[in-house]
Formats: sequence, C-alpha cells, structure tokens
Amino acid sequence: RASGGSRGAVLTRRSITLRVLLRDGLLEPARGVLSIYYLGKKFVGDLGADGTITWQETGQVFNSPSAWATHCKRLVNPAKKSGCGWASVRYKGQKLDQYKAAWLRKHQPNAPPADESLVSEGEEEEMPEEEEEEAAREGRAPAPEPVAPKKPEERSKKQQCKSLVEPSGMDHGPPGKRPETKPRVPVRYCTLGTRDSARNPQTLVEVTSFAAINKFQPFNVAISSNVLLLLDFHSHLTRSEVVGYLGGRWDTNTQLLTVLRAFPCRTRLGDAEAAGAVEEEVHQLGGWGPYYHGNPGVESKIAPFWVMPPPEQRPNDYGIPMDVEVAYIQDGFLTNDVLQEMTLLVEFYKGAPDLVKFQELWNQDQTYLDKLKGSLASRTPKEQNFTPILEQIYSLLKLSS
Repeated sequence: RASGGSRGAVLTRRSITLRVLLRDGLLEPARGVLSIYYLGKKFVGDLGADGTITWQETGQVFNSPSAWATHCKRLVNPAKKSGCGWASVRYKGQKLDQYKAAWLRKHQPNAPPADESLVSEGEEEEMPEEEEEEAAREGRAPAPEPVAPKKPEERSKKQQCKSLVEPSGMDHGPPGKRPETKPRVPVRYCTLGTRDSARNPQTLVEVTSFAAINKFQPFNVAISSNVLLLLDFHSHLTRSEVVGYLGGRWDTNTQLLTVLRAFPCRTRLGDAEAAGAVEEEVHQLGGWGPYYHGNPGVESKIAPFWVMPPPEQRPNDYGIPMDVEVAYIQDGFLTNDVLQEMTLLVEFYKGAPDLVKFQELWNQDQTYLDKLKGSLASRTPKEQNFTPILEQIYSLLKLSS
C-alpha cells in the first residue's frame, strides 16, 4: 500500500502485520511465545501460522497485537482505551515493534528510525506503560537489531520501580551511622515473572492496593490492640529483623477475620535448628516480618497485607501481596498471655549483641525507651491498672541493655 512521496515508508510501516513477519522468517508460530505484562498481571498467548493470537487462558483468538492487548488491559483496567499492541506484546521476550523495525531496516532502508511511527493501522499513538518494566529484568534474549539507548526521561520512569522505603532490621545507631545490616530494597510484583527456584525466598515485594487493580477487598479484618502492642514491643527490642505468628477467628457469614493473639518467635532468623522448634510451637497459626527503619515518627507504622493467590489458570505465578484495610479493636485490659510474652522476650534478648540500648538517645530529646513508650501509647488498654506492670517491664529493658 505504499504511495509516492516522503511518507511512503511510514505507510509501509503501518501495513506490516504479524503475517508479514512470519512470512519473512522474523517470527515463527509456536505456543506461549507471546506475552503481555500490565499492572502486575501477565498474559500468555500462542502465535498461529496465519498471524492470529490465541490467548492461552481462555482460548480466545485475536487478529492483531492491538486487539489482544486492548482486551487484556481492559480486564485489569476497564478505563483503558487502547492497547498499544506492538509496544506491549512481546515475542520471546522482545517487543514486537523491535521486530517490525528490524524488518524495515532490511526491506526499507530509507524508513524512519526505529523509535518513530511504530504505530500499527488502527492503533492510537501513546506512551508505553509500566507493563514493560519487568521483562527487562528477566534475562531475555537480545533484540533482533540493536536498540537505541534509552532517553533520560525513560530512565527516570524506570527508576519509579525502585521503592522509596528500605524495610530491614531497625537502625538503632546514632544519626548518620549506617545500619549494621544492608537494607533489602523491595521489588515490584511486575518484575517477578513466574516461580523460580533460584529466586531468593527472602525477596521483599511491594504491596499493591485493590484499587490499583480495580477490585474490592474480598474480606474484612479486625485486629486487637493487645496484638499490636505485643507485635510493636517485639519489633523494638533488637536491631535484627523479627518474626512471629498471628492467630484469630474467621467468620464465614460476615467474611470477617479477627486477629486475637500474637505469638512472637523467640529465635534468630538465621538459627535453623531453633527455627524448627519455634515453627512446631506455633503450628497452624499466621505473621509479621521486616521492620521499617526509615519511619521518622515515634509511633510504628504497621501495614497488614494479604498474598492473593494466583489464578487457577496460572498456578506458576507468584501470589500478589495486597494492602489490607483493617479495623482496630481497643482492648479494655492487658491479658496475662501478653504480659508473659513480653517478659519472655526481654529474657530472650537480654545480653544479645543486637539488643537495642534503650538508655541511648534516639533523637536529640528522646531515648530509645521513650520512643518505645510513645509507640505503645496508642495501643495500651483503657484500664490503667496495668501501667505499673508495664513500667516494671521497661525497667527490665534498661537493666538488660
């Protein structure tokens, strides 16, 4: 369909189809060679010899990358107007528009550069979105032709994948001192791909909101203030990361999960022998982990999440960590099990090299003990009769450190 004039090459570019690329050997029909990543979701398709795309999950057939990309993206984001198909769909890990550019360099050497006029017939021209970011980290095969270096604005967009927080063991050192353990920076879910035995099981993954994927939280959660108090207390005792389990009650009628008990693990994460005994002790109960040392305020930030399992059609995907909204229940008094757990924790960490020195200054005006008390203040029960017991536990902390 080329016409005379300087725009003839652009028209030829727009007329390139999967069928053309298959005919000239740049692509080969096969199962599972096409993929789309969008807002944490992965879609896999088969490329047919006739240039059609079959979506593996449903068996639906699409006549173009644009049609398939638009359909998939609208399932995740109904407001999506177009699919940016040739820039979104990947063949064996590389964008289809790169194969289109390779075809043009071979057959139309006078065509515009690879980063111009890559829009296919009937597509809107739009900026590629974040669905492309994870594939670059999965060790894909090289592109069929060299790709131009990324522009500065594109690099800055990639940097948005990096988290602004650094969950890790709490940095209790003086201002300006580096933490003793290197912070683990969380990655975005979209970078994970499918399950990989080589992946570090301690990898931190950023949570996703239900609103971001146009879903509602499928259940409600309520947490007792006593649980939060014990969890927060445990997190303040050591510079190392801590872990524990949560237990409660599930109401099938109201779809309400009520967390009523906390079970701190009195073991180092690196102590494999002790870890087995702790696991057995709190068998079938649920947990907490990294401490956010970058929190500038006195009160701890506790962020519950739920790992949403992958769809049945994609069992090899990782579950998605979802940010969970929670209702907090103010307890009227401290229970004996909470007080006992607090005492046992003090005893466990007593004399440990990573124990927080509570008499040292946390900031210019407050010690680490002041910080701990301030954080627990909103989680203490209404009944004040237990205040002397808490002060006794605080005194034990001073002596221990």
